[in-house]
Amino acid sequence: MKIMLTGMMVVSLAACGEKNEEGQTSQTKVHKIVLSVLNPKVEIATQFEQLVKEYEKEYPDVDIQIRTVGGGADDRAMLMTQFAAGKGPDIYTNGGYEEAKLWKEYLEDLSDQPWIRNAYNYALEPMEMDGKIYGMPMNVEGYGFIYNKDLFAKAGIRETPRTLSELKDVSEKLRAMNITPFSIGYAEKWILGVIMLNIAFAQQDNPDAFIKGLTDGTQKFEGNEPFTGLLQLLDLTVQYGSKNPLTIDYNTAVTGFATGKTAMIQQGNWVQPMLDKISPNMNIGFFPMPISDNAAKNDALAIGIPNNWVVNEKTTDVKKAEAKKFLNWMVSSEQGKRFMTEQFKFIPAFSNIEIKNPDPLAADIIKYVKIGKTLSWNWFKYPAGVSDEFGPAMQAYINKQMNRDELLQEFQKSWNRYSEK
Repeated sequence: MKIMLTGMMVVSLAACGEKNEEGQTSQTKVHKIVLSVLNPKVEIATQFEQLVKEYEKEYPDVDIQIRTVGGGADDRAMLMTQFAAGKGPDIYTNGGYEEAKLWKEYLEDLSDQPWIRNAYNYALEPMEMDGKIYGMPMNVEGYGFIYNKDLFAKAGIRETPRTLSELKDVSEKLRAMNITPFSIGYAEKWILGVIMLNIAFAQQDNPDAFIKGLTDGTQKFEGNEPFTGLLQLLDLTVQYGSKNPLTIDYNTAVTGFATGKTAMIQQGNWVQPMLDKISPNMNIGFFPMPISDNAAKNDALAIGIPNNWVVNEKTTDVKKAEAKKFLNWMVSSEQGKRFMTEQFKFIPAFSNIEIKNPDPLAADIIKYVKIGKTLSWNWFKYPAGVSDEFGPAMQAYINKQMNRDELLQEFQKSWNRYSEK
């Protein structure tokens, strides 16, 4: 299998030798169906390629060509450019909710697909429109602070912090042992404007009503307690984090944590394959991100469906059929299910896929789900495009180009501008 750019030719021709009646070799052209896939999960790039190789062994008439774009790269902007040029991939991903509405003309109806009967109902919600299902949930993910249990023990820390005050005390103890408390990659806008900022949305009494209120003018960012607390948390991570946080990218931040240079990192279980590759069998776990001194309210992990596999409605009928077959194979075949849990380290969104030996981060997420202590993922519900402005504004704040009130005012301006479009 080759990694190719999306938008390649529909059919490739492979020549194979065949003898005629005179014993001479002639060339017979065998047609292969070529599917282009845009994979946003850089953490499983190699594993996904291996999965595709297994599929191509079983279905040799299909050639799946992958392009992996994610991490700090803007795969959505790239997609927009490709679709505008009529060269969109056959399989790609969509976050659902407002993003699904934005891309609806490029989404194939998947309501009749076999995998739907095994999907958890909540996992289908992001891609449900007009009573139809337009995407297959990729997996279940959760995030918070991942911490190194061995470094915590070295600093004499016996319990994970549940409040902002306790998190500061923990940071002081770590620093006293010459351990950098936080690995922060704030060169990445999505770490700030997507996953961190979501905690303030998720801790509203009713996140959906709050989002609606921001649009109709009955709610605002400035003076909102969860957002004020969120910025206090941001300040704390900068104070006790890696030097020059705006120059540190995703990979550098994860590597710093994986090699024991830092004790905590704000990330999700999607980094488990990266951690396993750098430092197998790390003694790690999750604790929720506190944005106040209310321990009970803080005690929940943000858990949701990160993305959904979708099929390009504009591609050919033949390619649509093959794309649907591949997606179903991923979550129904023994090979696909094995890759899902053992190689991708995914928490499945399907009842027919069992995790036998979950990794530490997956085990913590499953525990929080079972006890019902979860926070919602909300960024796909925002007005389309507004998230692109949250991250840069937070970077400017870190760079002391604005104060807290000015940052919250900037959030409001962005929200108002995009909700009017």
